[in-house]
Amino acid sequence: MKALAIVNPAAGFGKCAKLLGPTMERLRAAGAQFDVKETKRAGHATEIAREAFRNGYRKFIAVGGDGTSFEIVNGLFPEAASSDEKPTLGFLPLGTGNSFLKDFTDEGVEYAIRAIIENRSRPCDVIRLRHAEGDVYYINILSLGFVADVCTLAGKFKRLGAASYGLAVVLTLARFNKRVFPIRLDGQSQADPPSTALLIFNNSKFTGGNMMLAPNADTGDGQIEIVRWSAGRLDFIKNFPKCYDGSHIHHPLIWTGQARRVDLDFDEPIDIMVDGEVMTARLESLEVLPSALNVMV
Repeated sequence: MKALAIVNPAAGFGKCAKLLGPTMERLRAAGAQFDVKETKRAGHATEIAREAFRNGYRKFIAVGGDGTSFEIVNGLFPEAASSDEKPTLGFLPLGTGNSFLKDFTDEGVEYAIRAIIENRSRPCDVIRLRHAEGDVYYINILSLGFVADVCTLAGKFKRLGAASYGLAVVLTLARFNKRVFPIRLDGQSQADPPSTALLIFNNSKFTGGNMMLAPNADTGDGQIEIVRWSAGRLDFIKNFPKCYDGSHIHHPLIWTGQARRVDLDFDEPIDIMVDGEVMTARLESLEVLPSALNVMV
């Protein structure tokens, strides 16, 4: 079956467009068969994937960064959840990066190319986020608190390029906003939830390239991995570097848990980061769709 490669030429500040030709030729020379469509605007990959799925495509390649994969997943679901044939998603991280792929390799593009050529895949859970205005689907991370605040603020400094994130981190640490996030895990409420700096709901281990925020996450275990960090500002700064090897979860003010469903009892919209994309929404629930997608890794 032919795959459809959905390409975001703007990914990686234009790096994707420069690397696209040689990468595609390499895949074709190895016998991979695929059609190519390029995105023209934000959200276009979702539209392309949805139409292609309805037209019979079942194999897709996300060519870009985390945002490209996120848009494709949201084009495939919810329709794919009731399909007799699960879709398959491969990755060519020619953009700023692919955090999801880090769960399986440090080799990036080379590993991804081999997975496509060898046509190897494995089942992967998909998490459905239900909010007041609809549903969002993701395969990596949903973040509330510090990481979401950084990404939201960085979006206001896009003209600075990669430096926008460094500036956003400094400003977010300066104001360091802690909040109480009441949640229910598989129907069970948590008594007296603490004021929290960072709360994440993960399907995979990594985010932001090399940050292993959820070292116990498993993309195929049918569970949402939850990490809640309730430290103060100085303690948070001191221990944040441990996020790169996953040892931060041993901190006494970090709680970890798992659930198949999470109810989010929030009264108002909040800023969130989901698979690299920032949005503001009034959250209602999270639910695992076990092994709903095949990923080429």
